[in-house]
Amino acid sequence: MMRDILEDLTRNLEDKSLRVIVLSAVESPVFSAGHNLKELAPDMGEEVHKEVFRVANELMMAMIDAPVPIVGKVDGLAAAAGCQLIANCDMVVCSSRSSFSTPGAAFGVFCSSPGVAVARKVSRMKAAQMLFTGLPVSAQEALSCGLVSSVVPQEDLDAEIERICQAISSKSRSVIALGKKFFHQQMEMGTKEAFVAAGNVMVRNLAEPDGQEGVKSFVEKRKPIWKH
Repeated sequence: MMRDILEDLTRNLEDKSLRVIVLSAVESPVFSAGHNLKELAPDMGEEVHKEVFRVANELMMAMIDAPVPIVGKVDGLAAAAGCQLIANCDMVVCSSRSSFSTPGAAFGVFCSSPGVAVARKVSRMKAAQMLFTGLPVSAQEALSCGLVSSVVPQEDLDAEIERICQAISSKSRSVIALGKKFFHQQMEMGTKEAFVAAGNVMVRNLAEPDGQEGVKSFVEKRKPIWKH
């Protein structure tokens, strides 16, 4: 699963007209149940196990480094590495019937990798509850703890994803790319360091052609014409 997503992501990012990526399952009540446990069977060997998690880590970093926002669309279950995938998205919209879990410990394999992404989205207590118990979190719980961006009725999911994609696509790709890169960088900084760095980034943003066009179009009360 992870390798296929990584290959698709890498291929799609070659398209410079790309504005947003949506990760979703196709006509399935399961967004993702995580890794294929057959790949993690003891007889597969340590080298195979290492490769499975190397690819997963490469995908997670590729999602962060992608110059366009990545939106998760969930209409069902996202478990284990599937929950990791969702927690690593820039934003997530799910249907009210969706659920999220990290049940690895029940199978003797603690969800350590999923826990990295989950613990960076929800509180420490909620992450611990999910990781140690494996109990599923409902869509509303996921919203309240910060694991997803919004919850909508199942019949409204497609329309909400379209609304978000259109909103992103109306912006300058270069401005969004600059903003996304710094957004992830500043999360690892102290508050004072982040404010100083943010000021420098905004000055650089204003010097960019689309930054100048955006300000100029606002002053002239017209729609901006982006360079992309």
